Amino acid sequence: MERNEGFRVEAAHRVLVLVKLLGSAGSLSVTEAAAALDVNPSTAQRLLATMVGDGFARQGERRRYLPGPEMARPAAAAAPTLRDQVRPYLEQLFEAVNETVHLATLVGTEIHHVDGIEATDHVIRFGLRTGVRLSAHVTSAGKAMLAGLSDDDVQARYQVASSGRRRRPLGADMDHLREALAKVRKHRIASNFEESEVGVAAFAVSLGSHEGQHAALSIALPVMRCGRADAARFGEALVAVADRYLIDQGRGR
Repeated sequence: MERNEGFRVEAAHRVLVLVKLLGSAGSLSVTEAAAALDVNPSTAQRLLATMVGDGFARQGERRRYLPGPEMARPAAAAAPTLRDQVRPYLEQLFEAVNETVHLATLVGTEIHHVDGIEATDHVIRFGLRTGVRLSAHVTSAGKAMLAGLSDDDVQARYQVASSGRRRRPLGADMDHLREALAKVRKHRIASNFEESEVGVAAFAVSLGSHEGQHAALSIALPVMRCGRADAARFGEALVAVADRYLIDQGRGR
């Protein structure tokens, strides 16, 4: 009996994780759900099917799952999502820098771009990555969010990710990552120069944790257009907008 109760609690936890992800990301595939939970796709499929049956999800086009009618009820809608709360600040950041900007969250050892605004008036520009997941340790947003955790927490995340059933290679040099995160903790600004994508430079700052969900704002542009003065300007804009958000949320620095 105790084993059965434990199983039910774990299953409930997994469903709640998927509910949060649907609320923040807007849609999920079976593959994305399996990666977030570190379970087999068949298990993720059953959990999503259960959510559909209870009205917390619905299946849209291309086999992606969307928030269901139960998540749209007034009680649920009364609490704004992270995306809703951060959107005005994302727009402020875009107005300040006129480059492509994103809001990202941390899921295990990956980041998920949940919102963004693309700068379209540059001949050479960086396109939106909304919905794209990337390894945290090679992205500015990922490093900004990982820096908000202790080194032990970061180590544990990477150990779990590399020892799970899928055993995917992460390619993370933990000593190098610890050094990079120490710099982010000191200066607040995380950077990425062609680590995640060739030809791309990016800068980010953490927004802290929103109901247990770590978030960050980032700016990305072609590396060929990014000079030292631009880097300083982007860092100032990121810190200013992040501080404004934290103060407005009652979590001022």
